Amino acid sequence: MSGVDLLVEYLARYSSILIFILLAFGFGVVTLLLSYLVQPKYPEPEKLSPYECGSEPFSDSRIPFPVRYYVIAMLFVIFDIEVIFLYPWAVTFKQLGLIGFIEMMIFIGLFVVAYVYAWRKGALEWD
Repeated sequence: MSGVDLLVEYLARYSSILIFILLAFGFGVVTLLLSYLVQPKYPEPEKLSPYECGSEPFSDSRIPFPVRYYVIAMLFVIFDIEVIFLYPWAVTFKQLGLIGFIEMMIFIGLFVVAYVYAWRKGALEWD
């Protein structure tokens, strides 16, 4: 078999994946274009009015969130990831043995140190 035949066979083997990707991309483009073409072009004043939780807004909606909001969100994600790693470890605990236990204690210990640090710095206070 020549190199060209091997390349054609290789591409033929993965052509279904390429077709799937093209169809998914095409579906997205067609859906966006179709929604743009059939949408109503005359918005009513009620639709253009500002809306905030059922009442009129009392301040500018473009005020920045405090950094503390993002810090608490990142801490939540980090500790959520810790829980995600704990579940498979707990399922395979007997198979991992003492080494797996020690590694997980180191992992949890690092998160405890990070938690204590964040707590002492006041990152968990919502003022």
